[in-house]
Amino acid sequence: MKKAALFILIMLLTGLTGKAQTAGTTLKFGYLSYDSVMQSMPQYAEMNASLAELRSQYEAEQKRVEDDFNIKYEEFLDGQAAFPKTILQKRQSELQEMLDKNVAFKKESQRLIAEAEAKALNTLKAAIEAKVQQIGTERGYAFILNTDKEALPFINTTMGDDITADVAALLQQP
Repeated sequence: MKKAALFILIMLLTGLTGKAQTAGTTLKFGYLSYDSVMQSMPQYAEMNASLAELRSQYEAEQKRVEDDFNIKYEEFLDGQAAFPKTILQKRQSELQEMLDKNVAFKKESQRLIAEAEAKALNTLKAAIEAKVQQIGTERGYAFILNTDKEALPFINTTMGDDITADVAALLQQP
């Protein structure tokens, strides 16, 4: 699907470029690597540090509840032979409940970390997008392409401008 859309875009651009050149104008475009720009942003390093701290807090809590479970489980194993049936069943159900809660906490913490990361990345992408829009408008580009993830195997650099450094520089300004 993506290849088909890219093919259609290229065909349209080829047609537009041909029409623009016959009309005496040249179609201008820009291109950049969003990933490179994002990684050059000071906020990107801050985001990674913040996410690392959040992960370590969740990991510490997971370790704590895992240790609590292991202690209870060892106590259960040690007294299992001496427990009456009702106490044995009660302890087994307590252990199962702890285990279920631990698994649910782990899933929820993973979801919350992924949500925090997505929110932070969206904020950074919005800042990049604003600067891309600014540069595109100022320079009169017909379009600006993202070169990440092997989306564009070839760009004729005589027809387009690499604006990666320009966008990164604009994002560095206060």
